[in-house]
Amino acid sequence: MHSQIREIIRRHVLDGTYAPHSQMPSEAQMMDAFQVSRITIRQALGDLQKEGLIFKVAGKGSFVAKPKAFQSLSRLQGFGEAMGPAGYETFSQVLSTRRLAANEVVARRLALEPGAPVFEIQRLRYLNREPISVDVSYFPLALGERLAHEDLATRDIFVILENDLGQQLTHADVQIEAISADESLARQLRIAEASPLLRIERLTHAGEQPIDFEFLYYRGDAFQYRLRIDRT
Repeated sequence: MHSQIREIIRRHVLDGTYAPHSQMPSEAQMMDAFQVSRITIRQALGDLQKEGLIFKVAGKGSFVAKPKAFQSLSRLQGFGEAMGPAGYETFSQVLSTRRLAANEVVARRLALEPGAPVFEIQRLRYLNREPISVDVSYFPLALGERLAHEDLATRDIFVILENDLGQQLTHADVQIEAISADESLARQLRIAEASPLLRIERLTHAGEQPIDFEFLYYRGDAFQYRLRIDRT
């Protein structure tokens, strides 16, 4: 029974019925609403607290946590691929698409000559209608121009690359560092300037060919990577 109640409450959290930082009904109110015991309600709430969907304040009750994006370091996934199965709403606002000459960093990552033409796509990613990251992606010119005509608002680029453009993605090289938000990133992400960000540099390959180099700027208060480490 507690699993059924947990799923009902989770759905209310994810669809916005319970807004972030709002106080949830008391245990007594939930007992009356679901006609179950206090232990059943506490089991359901305990599960949701472990998932990070709610948090408890001593003496005050349970509150809805702000949505936090997560991705696994053990799988190569796009943002929507990772968050969709968990029930989160994701979409993107395309900020710009343009052709430009590759600087030394982009050219080296994509195995091109400096100054070679590449295609840049900038997107603002949303999680449950809250801005979560700014993604700046670079592609070989022909591939990027094709991507620019696809539905980048609701579909992951990884999915488009594989299903529509015939690219078999194999692996990615990832680097992560902490930075402070400049004025532009702070405005787009609706945070204070100098707030902490995670800057993720990711180079994705199809076979051995690098085809997608990107900088992902995630809000430090709203994103986490997850990793399982086995002891052998």
